[in-house]
Amino acid sequence: MSEIFATTGTIAAIATAVVPQQGSVSIVRVSGSQAMAIAQTLFHAPGKQAWESHRILYGYIRHPQTQQLIDEALLLVMKEPRSYTREDVVEFHCHGGIIAVQQVLQLCLENGARLAQPGEFTLRAFLNGRLDLTQAESIADLVGAKSPQAAQTALAGLQGKLAHPIRQLRANCLDILAEIEARIDFEEDLPPLDDKGIISAIEKIAAEITHLLTTRDQGELLRTGLKVAIVGRPNVGKSSLLNAWSRSDRAIVTDLPGTTRDVVESQLVVGGIPVQVLDTAGIRETADQVEKIGVERSRRAASAADLVLFTIDASAGWTEGDQEIYAQVQDRPLILVINKVDLVDETTSQLLQSKIPNIQSQILTAASQNRGIDDLETAILEKVQLGKLQAADMDLAINQRQAAALTQAKISLEQVQATIAQQLPLDFWSIDLRGAIQALGEITGEEVTESVLDRIFSRFCIGK
Repeated sequence: MSEIFATTGTIAAIATAVVPQQGSVSIVRVSGSQAMAIAQTLFHAPGKQAWESHRILYGYIRHPQTQQLIDEALLLVMKEPRSYTREDVVEFHCHGGIIAVQQVLQLCLENGARLAQPGEFTLRAFLNGRLDLTQAESIADLVGAKSPQAAQTALAGLQGKLAHPIRQLRANCLDILAEIEARIDFEEDLPPLDDKGIISAIEKIAAEITHLLTTRDQGELLRTGLKVAIVGRPNVGKSSLLNAWSRSDRAIVTDLPGTTRDVVESQLVVGGIPVQVLDTAGIRETADQVEKIGVERSRRAASAADLVLFTIDASAGWTEGDQEIYAQVQDRPLILVINKVDLVDETTSQLLQSKIPNIQSQILTAASQNRGIDDLETAILEKVQLGKLQAADMDLAINQRQAAALTQAKISLEQVQATIAQQLPLDFWSIDLRGAIQALGEITGEEVTESVLDRIFSRFCIGK
């Protein structure tokens, strides 16, 4: 049995980030049948404060044997079932930092609790019916959200906007299965099965599954983001482009070729999508050992990026060096950025573009003047085939696990359709229909295995 299933007993964990000399408050969360007893052992509330559910008590945390003062704190009491886990839950709200919160956690462990496994609080919420699996995964997505758009999508999942259509599809499959099995058991007492109606219902369910599957790539982009590498010869304005785009002096800019010696990263949000931008060292042949290492890192960054912004200098024209770099990156998703267009007239710019290879996506920029950045962002969104996203369009953004289950459900439904077309007995219809029902149930948790839960909750932080 996996450790993630060791959900008995009372658990405790630090529920906030522990950062030296930072953070005003740290929280130790305790859940389980002994939570209240542990709190009453460690926490001393002066006066006549009532230990009632959903009340905050003020007081002191003391060592139960020595009575040594550990911290001045607040205690939040949430009695079952009105808590996150549907168990008794208490939270010690301590001063921030490292020492106090770790001392409080250690006292909880010494007085009846054990350290929680990663994601165990949320696992208990699922096992106790507080959440379904889609909501649990949405909590993890919300904690790890890299953009407001990703956070809104996670909140939509937490509110059940994904679980509801999945449950409805599963209910529809169960209705069809009931019709089929009734004919198997009581064929003589019931009217003939409406084959065309069954086929139509299955086609409708399959179509809705196909629609849900279209959100997979968009959801993955919102969760993991896009890695974009700016590459080109030295001194074409790559660092200036990064600074203009990020609206900061993130990279050093000089007129000296080879100023950027290593990959410089910046985190941006474009159309709701988290974007990791890599400003790379100028690619050229060099005898400088340090610059040579930077050039090699630039090549690796370009090969690993989701999108390459191949940047050239409009005032220098299309050079042999540009052609050599293009040969190295042309098989990657690519946008050509023609920078420094402020240094050339329109005729020269048109002549330059006529000499450039047939690169479909081309953007004109003058990074030093902050020109062309909006066009660049639009081109990036078009390149990933998303356009400008709106939060309402992303309420249903499935993840890879959910997509795999939906795909299996769709395959099972296609097999049901093939079985019907071959005029096989009703028993064969029900086999694949049950497969679709099981796959849909795996998404929300009606049908779940230990390995699935282990995979999902082991990715959570310990205090969640």
